Amino acid sequence: MSKPPLLTLPSVARAYRMDTARGEFAVHEAGGAVRGTALLVPGFTGSKEDFIALLEPLAKAGYRVLAIDGRGQHESPGPRREDAYGLEELAADVLAQAAAVDGAGPMHLVGHSLGGLVARAAVLRDPARFASLTLMSSGPAAITEAQRARTGLLVAALEELRDDMAAVWAAMRSQDAPDTDPDAPELATFLRERWMATVPEQLIATGRVLISEPDRVAELAAVPLPKLVLSGEVDYAWPVPLMDDMAVRLSAARVIVEGAEHSPNAENPQVTADALVAFWDRSTGQ
Repeated sequence: MSKPPLLTLPSVARAYRMDTARGEFAVHEAGGAVRGTALLVPGFTGSKEDFIALLEPLAKAGYRVLAIDGRGQHESPGPRREDAYGLEELAADVLAQAAAVDGAGPMHLVGHSLGGLVARAAVLRDPARFASLTLMSSGPAAITEAQRARTGLLVAALEELRDDMAAVWAAMRSQDAPDTDPDAPELATFLRERWMATVPEQLIATGRVLISEPDRVAELAAVPLPKLVLSGEVDYAWPVPLMDDMAVRLSAARVIVEGAEHSPNAENPQVTADALVAFWDRSTGQ
């Protein structure tokens, strides 16, 4: 899971709820659309807070940035039905969010991890909506075999204990490596509260997506849209060489962020922001 390096919004940002044709979503927004707008889609067990450290540098570069909790994720409401969280449903939500902020210059879509699969599905449905697509720490298909096994156990636990999220959280954290550095108290509290606020059916359905998503790179490669594959130097969900190969298959730009692993947005945000800005500027000829 992504662990935000800070939890307080910068002074250039605000939190609010966005009304769309598909419901209400919790948003962190920063900046004005001087050069364009970016939608940031978080990953599995994540939330908009995973992008907090990107908001100020992206806003200072002249971009309007919106990090959005998906339906049933953290502070966005969602139903207690698994079919509400299929990949195509989540992609339709992203398109509705884009429509709600349309008219604010070129629109760039960024998906982190599971969010990359959601963003990919949204682009495949309506590529004309976006000026570019960034797949951040997100691969061509399902996650690695080891991670499929781990995620499958989590999905099974949630199916059995969906009304006792605290028990699932405790069991999940008990699997942390013994040498894992303890989280700061404020962060530990946030991570647990985020987990408790997320609809269990959202986690069940999206966990299944991570386990079973097919390779759709050829479909995406046929879309004439500028693409960037960005990752850290190491990734437990999709090996870096696999993302290297995906970038080649997509004819996409490729950035590896030094000092980062699965969450470059949180682990090296300034370098990540610089890479995004450079890509967006190239994508629109700025």
